[in-house]
Amino acid sequence: MNKKYLLLLAAASLLAGPTFAQNPPATDRPNNNAVNSSGQNNSDKPVSGANSFTEGQAKSKIEEAGYSDVTSLKKDDNGVWRGKANKAGAPTDVSLDFQGNVNAAK
Repeated sequence: MNKKYLLLLAAASLLAGPTFAQNPPATDRPNNNAVNSSGQNNSDKPVSGANSFTEGQAKSKIEEAGYSDVTSLKKDDNGVWRGKANKAGAPTDVSLDFQGNVNAAK
């Protein structure tokens, strides 16, 4: 009877598996998709990636970054919205990546 009990106990412990395993925390890097950096850029150039912003949302994000007269928005093959806008009265090309980074063309 003891052998059956030990065998059952061993099988149950194997089925339970590791219950204390943890995932490491997300790192804070520009290429980390999980970075939440509301209101600030985490990259000085557009980051390629699948962009889920609609054209209207892209325009709003660019305007929130201080640009006006946002026009000609098109999403490129890298998932970056690109267009034209004015900032402080000066026309410039502007971009918005999937992380919400707004950058003027350099």
